[in-house]
Amino acid sequence: MKRLHPYLAGGLAIILLTGLSALAQNQYIGYVYPAGGQQGTTFPVRLGGQALLYPSQVVVSGEGVSVRIVDYYPVYNNQELDLLRRQLAELKKKETTIDDAMAAKMTWFELPASIGPAALPGLVDPASKDAAPVSEKDAAKQKLIERIERLFAEDQRFPAVQAHTELLFAEITIAPDAKPGRREIRVVTKRGVSNALPFFVDQVPEVARKPMKTSEKQVLGKESQAQRKRPPEEEELQITLPCTMNGQVAAGEVNRYRFLAAKGQRLVISVKARELIPYVADAVPGWFQPILRLCDANGREMAFADDFRFHPDPVIYFEVPEDGEYVLSITDALFRGRESFVYRITIGELPYLTDIFPLGGRVGEPVTIEMNGWNLEDAAIAPPSDATPGIHYLAATKGPYVSNSLPFAMDTLPECLDQENKEGPPTPQKVALPIIINGRMDHPGDWDVFEFDGHAGETVVVEVLARRLGSPLDSFVKVTNADGKVLAFNDDHFDTASGLNTDHADSYLQLKLPADGKYFVHLGDVRRQSGKEFAYRLRISPPRPDFELRAVPSRLVLRSKASAALTVYAIRKDGFDGPIALSFKDLPAGLESPGATIPAGKEVVALSVKTTLTEMESPVNVTVIGTAKIGDQEVIHEAVPSEDRMQAFLWRHLLPADTLPLLVFDPGYQPPADRIRPPIPDQFRPKDVKPTLQKSQAETYLRQIERLYQEWYLTDDFANREIGTVEAKIIQ
Repeated sequence: MKRLHPYLAGGLAIILLTGLSALAQNQYIGYVYPAGGQQGTTFPVRLGGQALLYPSQVVVSGEGVSVRIVDYYPVYNNQELDLLRRQLAELKKKETTIDDAMAAKMTWFELPASIGPAALPGLVDPASKDAAPVSEKDAAKQKLIERIERLFAEDQRFPAVQAHTELLFAEITIAPDAKPGRREIRVVTKRGVSNALPFFVDQVPEVARKPMKTSEKQVLGKESQAQRKRPPEEEELQITLPCTMNGQVAAGEVNRYRFLAAKGQRLVISVKARELIPYVADAVPGWFQPILRLCDANGREMAFADDFRFHPDPVIYFEVPEDGEYVLSITDALFRGRESFVYRITIGELPYLTDIFPLGGRVGEPVTIEMNGWNLEDAAIAPPSDATPGIHYLAATKGPYVSNSLPFAMDTLPECLDQENKEGPPTPQKVALPIIINGRMDHPGDWDVFEFDGHAGETVVVEVLARRLGSPLDSFVKVTNADGKVLAFNDDHFDTASGLNTDHADSYLQLKLPADGKYFVHLGDVRRQSGKEFAYRLRISPPRPDFELRAVPSRLVLRSKASAALTVYAIRKDGFDGPIALSFKDLPAGLESPGATIPAGKEVVALSVKTTLTEMESPVNVTVIGTAKIGDQEVIHEAVPSEDRMQAFLWRHLLPADTLPLLVFDPGYQPPADRIRPPIPDQFRPKDVKPTLQKSQAETYLRQIERLYQEWYLTDDFANREIGTVEAKIIQ
């Protein structure tokens, strides 16, 4: 069951306190394409977003990944585009030459290969025996022409999503020994830090389709006019297994991949789509919903998937029936599309985990994990030896390959396994509290029943961890007394802490026992389904008052010598209702925070920080901690950085991030003028022009010319001619 963000009302009050700081935290990336790459490779990526002016870094979390910024396309206004159009027309004239500084700049300037072929139109390969000599200046001039043409090719005056129209091009290098798995990518500018998006380091060779241009806004009744127009050769790609395919789906579009496979191959075809862009604010169901279809060379459908259990991203396991060609296609279930509908499909005889058992273990004790899935022969899996309480992600290792990862919960309570009575009628399993029971639904309609001794006035908590740990179990729990009377029951319990989860199917209840005696906890699946994958962890214990914290947004940006604030949410557990003291842990020099307290019974507060610094060269990762007195113990937890994301026009979720970067920026920053314009020759100052421009108008035009000049789009002669004309038109 979906619900509105439970802290929305409290969050509105905090807006009054954090509004000014929020203005500085509007750097945003809506997609990165491709959203990952293979170990030991270098490849181009493009990021679409907004408020990315003056980009300085692109950072990927973890070790072994480096990024170089190649180019940045802001949204230019019509006057600036007109300047570029006229500069382009002049450059295409044979007699036009460029100055030495521009020639040197274009010589080393590397065009973003991710937006088109690397070859420049009309430029002959110098290695060719038929190649005519090309001077350095002519080659640099051609590069400048190509750069401006590509900018025009990317320009979209009527975008479907305004927040995707600024484009940043970068080159990513992944070290051969970089650890496979999920990372996060952010853009750092001279004015802030963006949100984080998932980015994956993988192991098999990759291919990437030509990126999409920014999607055009559709008009009701004329939707076809906004559909992507692409040549037939882009509809289908030939690949060699194993392979990861990167693509973007446009409205009404189907992408196809053709490959050879041999009889007996056990192929796993897995998609990352919703995992890359978890929430879309203006589309139902709130994410890209991919459909996979596998056909043979004759077009006969061999396999189909539109999800995997309760996960929107589909997975297919396919045992190849005979040698031959096969075609895999992907599209959106509703035939929607835009540049942020990014996907990664991995196909090959690779290890893949569908489920594990048990779903967790006790800290400090060995645990044997049963793996289920595909291509797992001789694979190994184990939790870290130093694992602390909480949820960890485990992957299976098979030879050089690492599988997908699944959640695994570690706790400090005693644990046991569900003892299914396979002979005779089912009998309750006696347990002593506190206890965590690891079990599964063994047959359709199965009810697992656990008996414990209770005392009058004693409070007992019954909690199921299943859906939050990757199990398809849709649990239902009830507590009865020795007479069979139902004392409490629960189906679904909303957990704000599980920000990626939209199907809150785990159960939770808290009950005060009415008398001494025997009590029974009954656990079943609402849909009466069963199987090895229908696993659970059932906690029956006295209340364990505790809390979790979420800090929103997942980055903190401060103006020079000013202050800013985060919104911190408390997620209270098992009845904990006390105050929580908040502070930053080990803030760098020049930063300080007065701290804050989430009052007893409240869930949200603003936590501010101020600085004496003018600016910081790079962001630093900081940590927010919360301290509370629970019983006789002082409990300390770190806040999880998060973004408050909307799903499908209404639902809100606290989406977790890995890091909380903090940056101090100078709001008056202007990029250094690294081009010095030569004096304007007299012939560039027209004498017979009628003054028509007010001084303010002229200043606007001059700023636009200077901006494009400093961005290396305009030649010296063109810029001086335009400036001379504008100055001559000023009304004195």
